[in-house]
Amino acid sequence: MEQQEYAGGATTVAAGRTDGRTGGVGTTDAAVAVRPPVRPESRAEARSEVRPGVRAETADGAPDAVPAARTDAAQPGRPADPELSPDPGLLRLAHWFAAATPGTADDLCAASFGLYPARHFGAPASCGPATPDPDVSWWHGPTAHAPGRRARDPRDGGPRRARRDDAQAPVVRSGAKPGRPGRHRRPERARSPQDRSAVESMGSVGAVDSVDFAEAAAQLPDAERRIAARLLLAHPLVTASGPHADGFPLIRRHRDWLTERFDTLLGYRLVVGPWHARLCKSGLGPGSARRLEDPGTGTPFTPAAYAQLALALALLVDAPEQLPYRRLLDAMRAAAPELSAAPADTATALGALAGWQVLGDLPEGPSDTAFVLTVDRELARAVPAGPPALADGPADLIRRAAEAEPATAVRRLLAETPAVLAADLPEDRRAWLHEHRLSGPAALAEFLGLETELRAEGVALLDPAEELTDLALPGTGTLAGAALLLVERLVEEVRPLPGETAEGDVPVADALIDGVLGDIADDHGLPGRYLADRTALRRDALDLLHRLGLITPTPRTTWLLRPPAARYAPAPDLHPTPGTGRHSRRDHP
Repeated sequence: MEQQEYAGGATTVAAGRTDGRTGGVGTTDAAVAVRPPVRPESRAEARSEVRPGVRAETADGAPDAVPAARTDAAQPGRPADPELSPDPGLLRLAHWFAAATPGTADDLCAASFGLYPARHFGAPASCGPATPDPDVSWWHGPTAHAPGRRARDPRDGGPRRARRDDAQAPVVRSGAKPGRPGRHRRPERARSPQDRSAVESMGSVGAVDSVDFAEAAAQLPDAERRIAARLLLAHPLVTASGPHADGFPLIRRHRDWLTERFDTLLGYRLVVGPWHARLCKSGLGPGSARRLEDPGTGTPFTPAAYAQLALALALLVDAPEQLPYRRLLDAMRAAAPELSAAPADTATALGALAGWQVLGDLPEGPSDTAFVLTVDRELARAVPAGPPALADGPADLIRRAAEAEPATAVRRLLAETPAVLAADLPEDRRAWLHEHRLSGPAALAEFLGLETELRAEGVALLDPAEELTDLALPGTGTLAGAALLLVERLVEEVRPLPGETAEGDVPVADALIDGVLGDIADDHGLPGRYLADRTALRRDALDLLHRLGLITPTPRTTWLLRPPAARYAPAPDLHPTPGTGRHSRRDHP
C-alpha cells in the first residue's frame, strides 16, 4: 500500500506553498504533473485490473487477455498500439525540443526535468594576500593556484575523493555496505591516538568520557543528513538498487528533515518512497550551461535527442512492465511521425533512460527488434519535474520554472552554480545578496558541508572534497589540462592593474586566445585528436570554461573573462612592469 501511495504521490506537482512562495517546481501556472497513474490497493490488483484498451496481466506479469481495441486508437497523434498512448504534456514538450536551438534545448531540459547535478569549485583560495575582507576583488585576492597539484584520480573517472588516513580521522559509514565509507561526507574532526584507544577500550574498560561519547553520538545524525543532502543535490534521482544505493538508506532515515530543509532553503520538493528518492529541482533560467550527455560517449544531447527522450517518456509513463523494443520504436513513430530522428539520437535518449533505470538492459543494436525491455513506470513518472501546461512556449517555460522570491532564487544559484556574481542578478536579488551576503551563504554552507568565499563581485560556495560537482578544474586529460593553462595565462594577460576598475568582466580578443593556445601546444604538446584539430581544442576548452562560469561569449568575436577565473592564476603582481606579459602582443610586433 505504501508503495502504491508513493507512486501516485510522486506524480503530483504541488499546487502552491503555505508560505506564499511561488515559481520553480510546484508552480501551478508553469507546470503540471504527468497523467496520474491508477492507484489500486496492491501491485497484483494493478496487474489484474482491466482498463479499456489495456492488456490485462496476471500476477506474474504474463499476458492474459486482450480486450477490444480502443475507440480513440485512430485519432490523430495516437499510436495504433492500443496499449501505448502518449502523455499530452510530454508529447508537447517533445515538439518544443525538436524546434529549439541547442542552447535553448539544454535550458528546457533543466526546466522540465531538473536532473542536473550541482556544480562547485574545489580547493579554497590559499595563495596570495590572505584576507577575509569581502571587499577584495577576485582579480586581486587570494588564489587557488597550485602548480602541479593533482586534483583528480584518473583511475576512478570522477571527482577525486578526499583521501584521509584512517589513522588520522574517523570514517562516517553510509549504513548500506559495511566497511565502505560514505561517498558524500564532510571532512570530520581528526581524533587523537589517545581518543581512538579510549574508544576501542570503551566496551571492556569504560574509559571514554560519557560527555565525549554523547557529543560524538549527537554529531552522527548531522553527518548523515549532510551526506544525504549532498547526494541528492549531486544526483536528484537516487534508487535503492542504482549506483548510489549506499546513500539511499540515509535519505530514507532522514527524509522528514531533508524534505523540510530543501523546501525551506531552496523551494525544492523531495519525494521519498520505498525504492527511490526524487529531488525535484527548478530550472536555472536561460544560459544555465546545463545539458545532458550521451552516457557512453559523453557527446552532448542534440535537440533531436531531447525530443526522442521526451517522446519515449510520453509513452513509458503508462507502458506495460514488459515492452518489446520494436513496439516502443513503432509507437514513437506513430505518436509523432514528424519527430522522426536518426537512430543515434534515439539510442542516446534510450541510453539516458536506462541510466536513470527507467529502462532495464537495452539491446546491443537497433536491429535486435525482438528484444524485450523492462519498464519501471514509477521511475518514468518521477523523471518529469514539470511538463508544460500553461506556458506559451519553451522560453516562457524556462522563465517560469526559474521564478522564485529573491531569497529562494539566490540560494538556488548558490547551491547549484560555481559562483554567483551580483552583476548577473536582477535588482531585487542583488539587494538580497548584498544584505545577506554573510548569513545567506552560511546557511547553505552548513547544510551542504561547503565553504564560503566572499569577494567584491559575489559569492562562491566551495567544496574542498571536490565531490559536489560534475566538472572539475584542475582535472584529468588533455582538455582539462589545456583549459586550466588557458585560463591561467589569460588572467595573467588581461587582469586589471591596481587603480583600474577591478569589478566586472574583462574582454578577451580571439587573437589572444589563439596565441595562448598556440603557446600551450608548443610548450606541452597535444596528444590524441587535438594534435591534428586545433579548432576542436579551442572549441572544447572554451566550452569547459564557459560551463564553469569562468568565461562567457559575446555576440561579437570576443569573449569576456569573468572575475572567478582569477582563482586559477598565480597570485597577482600588483606592481608589474608594463609590457612584460608572456603573451603580450607588445612583445611580439
